[in-house]
Amino acid sequence: MRVAYDVTPLSHPRTGVGNYILGALRGMVQAADGSQDLVVFGPVSIHGRKLLDDALADLPVERRIVTVPFGHAVRTAWSRLGRPPAERFLGHTDVLHFTDWMVPPGRSRVRATMIHDLGPLLYPDRLHPRTVRMHTATARAAASCDVVFTNAEYTANDVVERLRIPRERIRVAYPGVDPRYRTDGARYENGPYVFTTATEDWRKNRGVVEAALRLRGDDLALLSLGDGGRGYVADEQLPALYRGAEVFAYPSRFEGFGIPIIEAMACGVPCVVSSHPSLDEACGDAAVRADPESPEAFADAIGRAVAKREELVARGLAHARGFDWLETGRIHLRGYADAL
Repeated sequence: MRVAYDVTPLSHPRTGVGNYILGALRGMVQAADGSQDLVVFGPVSIHGRKLLDDALADLPVERRIVTVPFGHAVRTAWSRLGRPPAERFLGHTDVLHFTDWMVPPGRSRVRATMIHDLGPLLYPDRLHPRTVRMHTATARAAASCDVVFTNAEYTANDVVERLRIPRERIRVAYPGVDPRYRTDGARYENGPYVFTTATEDWRKNRGVVEAALRLRGDDLALLSLGDGGRGYVADEQLPALYRGAEVFAYPSRFEGFGIPIIEAMACGVPCVVSSHPSLDEACGDAAVRADPESPEAFADAIGRAVAKREELVARGLAHARGFDWLETGRIHLRGYADAL
């Protein structure tokens, strides 16, 4: 079975989608039994090529990456024109798996994709118009796929309800936890702080944590990613930031899964998480939940997380152990094989 796997999002700084793509690919490489050939492909910009090459550096997969002057424009044009077929660049493939960045034309026996969430369909007025156009097109293209992967049962149910894709064509492949995220190792030390990966973006909702800490008025500072919450931290820095925190806060109004939650739990940090049901599977029974619209609720939840630290850390470690990229890879390979 020859599988062509789109890795174009790895040409940008990695967030949840990119981390999932890389983790799933690593899992497939580990799970492959010799009867599968994995080929990564995609047109990427000149600027983004180094990021992609660095991400794939240690993976033993065939590469069919094309460097182009304007990556987004090329991917959009290829998706809309419907030619040339992907096989022109890839050779014969049994499976063509595309991401939510483009819909490449092709004649593979199996077409597959991953839907991380339906945010662009649910909240089109809250997201950048280009994001809405791009992700809406690929979500709709999923209707013609032989197998569709989601990262949570919540998203699978959303896909059935809103896209009318039969449940039997959907495979839930939870994300995993990279081995870097563990309790031992360096800790960031700069006084007691609440750590959040939330930004000022409406969906990520960092403001509610800022307001909650103002209400508390104690010595807990807020540490977030980058200047003003808009930047990215290298992967190797994140474990230390998690480990050093008194509490990890995740106030998102809506998510596909919420990978940072299980990363924080694996690092031994009590978590305060939005009560939106899209985060139930990431939390299990190991987090304190709070209304993402209420600074008062988040302030109270932070206090409860500090007070119940030992219990929450133990629960979080046990919960995080249930998420493994190897199993993510196995589910992908089984899903492809079942669809052939």
